[in-house]
Order: sequence, then C-alpha cells, then structure tokens
Amino acid sequence: MPISAEFAETLALKALGWLVGNDELLPVFLGSTGASTDDLRDRATEPEFLASVLEFLMLDDSWVLAFCDANAVPYDQPAQARSVLSGGADVHWT
Repeated sequence: MPISAEFAETLALKALGWLVGNDELLPVFLGSTGASTDDLRDRATEPEFLASVLEFLMLDDSWVLAFCDANAVPYDQPAQARSVLSGGADVHWT
C-alpha cells in the first residue's frame, strides 16, 4: 500500500532529526548537499529538501538500517517516502 505525502514528510523529518543527532553524519550531509545549519530549520517543510535528506540516507545501507532500527521503521519506507516527496521521479546519477 502506498504511503501518504503526510507520512512521507513525517518520516523525512524523523530522518532529519536523526541526522542532526548524528555527530559523524551531519557534517557529511551538510558538505555533500551544500546545506547550512540554518537550512535544516528553514527548509524542513520543503518536500524537495526532505527528499534530499532521504536520498542522502539511502546512500549507505548501514545508515538506512541504523535509522530504521532507531525509529522502528520498516527498511523499505525511506525509499517509498523519497519517491512520494520527489513526485515519484527516480534520481539518476549518470
């Protein structure tokens, strides 16, 4: 069953909170996205920013597992939420 946009946003906000609380990953996220600490607060309601949070999380399976385990979330939900937040478009890096 597809997840709702509201659920996707809530999950992405949880992921953002998890990243903010992770002293090792937060600087990597900020460096790779070009976001500032102010952006974390100011853009937290923007679906495209939230999608970028989930896209970053999904770069490493161990990050997905750690986030999902810490938040009692099924492992496939970050990808589903990213898809909803990005309007169903897949990100292609090539």
